[in-house]
Amino acid sequence: MSLIDLPWLPAAPDDFRQQCKKLDSTAEADFQAIQRLAGHALDINQLTRLAKTIGTSAVQPSLTLGLLSNTTTELLAPALIASAARYGIALDIIDVPFGQAMQAVLDPASPINSGKIDLVLLAFDQRFLTTPDSISDPEQAAETIAAEMSQIDVLRESLGDSACIVQTLPSPPGYLLGSFDRRMPGSPHALVDIFNARLIEGLDGTSDILFDVAGVAAQVGLDTWHDDTQWHHAKLSFSQTAVPLYADHLARILAAFRGKSRKCLVLDLDNTLWGGIIGDDGLDGIVIGQGDAAGEAHQDIQRTAKQLGKLGVILAVSSKNENATARLPFQQHPDMLLKEDDFAIFQANWQDKATNLQAIAAALDIGLDSLVLLDDNPAERAQVRDALPQVAVPELPADPAHFSRRLLAAGYFDSIALSQEDLLRAKDYTARAERVALQGDARDLGGYLLSLDMEISLMPFDGAGRSRIAQLINKSNQFNLTTRRYSEAQVREMEADSSLSTLQARLKDRFGDNGMISVIICRDGGDAWEIDTWLMSCRVLGRRVEEAVLAELVDQASQAGKHALLGRFIPSGRNDLVCDHYEKLGFSRVEGSGDETCWRLDLDGYCRPDLPLRRAAAS
Repeated sequence: MSLIDLPWLPAAPDDFRQQCKKLDSTAEADFQAIQRLAGHALDINQLTRLAKTIGTSAVQPSLTLGLLSNTTTELLAPALIASAARYGIALDIIDVPFGQAMQAVLDPASPINSGKIDLVLLAFDQRFLTTPDSISDPEQAAETIAAEMSQIDVLRESLGDSACIVQTLPSPPGYLLGSFDRRMPGSPHALVDIFNARLIEGLDGTSDILFDVAGVAAQVGLDTWHDDTQWHHAKLSFSQTAVPLYADHLARILAAFRGKSRKCLVLDLDNTLWGGIIGDDGLDGIVIGQGDAAGEAHQDIQRTAKQLGKLGVILAVSSKNENATARLPFQQHPDMLLKEDDFAIFQANWQDKATNLQAIAAALDIGLDSLVLLDDNPAERAQVRDALPQVAVPELPADPAHFSRRLLAAGYFDSIALSQEDLLRAKDYTARAERVALQGDARDLGGYLLSLDMEISLMPFDGAGRSRIAQLINKSNQFNLTTRRYSEAQVREMEADSSLSTLQARLKDRFGDNGMISVIICRDGGDAWEIDTWLMSCRVLGRRVEEAVLAELVDQASQAGKHALLGRFIPSGRNDLVCDHYEKLGFSRVEGSGDETCWRLDLDGYCRPDLPLRRAAAS
């Protein structure tokens, strides 16, 4: 997906217009509700519609922006207003008509000078530069640059106390003589290069702010950015399809101006910083490092995070994992670029992400709106968005090769200045976190679990699932009650063994098919079934899948004339996660030797829970 579509944001809701209408009918529209709606990937029409809602609400502007340009900006202003709301800014715009920038600045009675303006955007594009008569003449080129820079300087100086946002100019889309253009000092490409360099240099020692529009245009491609038809018909500076991206980049600058840039990057571990699951695959089984495409992609994510950390971004870890297991790669894997001491907070436990993010914010003494969560799991991302809308959660593609670019494209840490204090921020917060204990009670996830629209299918072992069943039996370590291993050939034998009851569980939700997530093997023990093997994928922890599995076991055991289920926990050193599994499910402890424990559930006393997932229809 192209960056022009804002792919780091979730897609706009299907009922976007209805939600706008609902806000329109509210006497005093809630700006937080507007901000949540703005936090989607909106096209120019949706941005314009949301700006109308903001305009009719009772929300008072928190920042006023003057808009000066050599092009038409009527279509741009609504997009800026709606995009600013995405960053918590209620924006008011003083828009100067096309071609009237200099007159407005020099007229004391103009709206630019008579009102209280916080910032002024000088939104000039490459057409601002005049082409000299001879593009090969360096003197004419120098005169052109000096004249245009003088105009910009007059505008900046005449605006007095109002800080300016000045734009670099995007390169024109075409060439006169191809690559040779840049060797001709007066060619459009050469003039743009020189002008931009002078513009940036002229910001030193001032409070004015740079908006690198040239860089934004280059990211999506000049052919995509420019639209000659729109220029000739309406004097629009760039393609309408690029307006949402331009508006979002400008809104980030406004947010940074108001101190609303994010401060902390919270990183998931499994399948984010490395490929695979450390608890199941082990140190030698995770994928990271040179010589492997996926390994290099995950290493690139670490490189990006490390660079951000050096620039003052606080780094934290939040992972559903055993703490000691999660730390192993940082301590022992030779290809890890990030180390434990790069993180202000290292949080590995089995609580939900929203609870843990609250704990991280509390420990660092920063707001939730300072956090960015990078997590490969769409369900985790959705849970955090639902529970904590203040936290930024970029959408990620399936391929980790694109994670870094997607994170950086979202611009959560965009700055307008960088001080020595900023560079030391991460170390300061690390020290602060060492003095604060992480705490936080688990959230009530009932509503979120229902919203996942989960469907579980439970069936006996069969040939279609055999390979995956054997893989899970031999790979799963953390949620595995006995850690007994069986080969694929043994699994085949189990399919035909009438003394066994087997289950393979698959789970679907609104994000897609999670595939096989649980395997259970029960043996006939007279009046009871003995649970030989019960394992589950850690990626569905907290979704009450184990309760659905137990309900199915109870039903089948009852139909088989059994009176109880017997479960056994055999510690392996890697399955501490499930040491109290049976106790949580209502089993009573009956015996045990050493660290091994045995548990019993009488079927007559079983009370079926109300679960947030449905059983798939039999095929």
